[in-house]
Amino acid sequence: MHTAAAAIREAGGQALPIVGDVRDDEAVAGAIAKAVEVFGGIDLVVNNASAIALQGFGELSVKRYDLMLDINVRGTFSVLTHARPHLLESEDPRVLTLSPPLNPDPAWLAQHAPYTLSKYGMTMLTQGFAEQHREQRIAASCLWPQTLIATAAVQNVVGGDEAMRSARTPEIMADAAAVVLGLPWEEATGRCFVDETVLREAGVTDFSRYLHEGATEEGLEADLFL
Repeated sequence: MHTAAAAIREAGGQALPIVGDVRDDEAVAGAIAKAVEVFGGIDLVVNNASAIALQGFGELSVKRYDLMLDINVRGTFSVLTHARPHLLESEDPRVLTLSPPLNPDPAWLAQHAPYTLSKYGMTMLTQGFAEQHREQRIAASCLWPQTLIATAAVQNVVGGDEAMRSARTPEIMADAAAVVLGLPWEEATGRCFVDETVLREAGVTDFSRYLHEGATEEGLEADLFL
């Protein structure tokens, strides 16, 4: 976290690193209050905190289930709850949640119902937040990758080195997020975007720059839920 803050500052931005736990309601409230104190308000909330466990019934423990739901769903709810008063004061309030479009295909439930529930829960909360605050013009959207992304979760949980060789770099999600956050609010709110589609519609045609080391366009693996 502190190295990320240093990189942000080096790039010319401002950063306030706070050690916390998104499951702890008081910690969330404190972090948001501190951000408002330092920066003068909140214009954008990104719900990025997430836990992943792909085991199903008979394999996933109740403790791991609770952890995943507390981080993914309860954490999203807590952050939006505490950030809401400040978003309502913003001239251009935005919410971006890293969660997938709702896809009722039972394949996702058969493979990993608990994880599916948690990620769809993040999406439903975000879409509900968008609709509840449509008159207040809070643009709340979701963003999900078309392919695997080279993250620690993919390395450690999804498929190790083989999965990393089938992945794109996180930069594609950052670029897609920038496009989504730049859309007029009425074009963004309540929608679930996919990174590749967003960038293609923005005129990007060369995706080779996003390939992780060892990956090829032909060998990319689609992410879950698509």
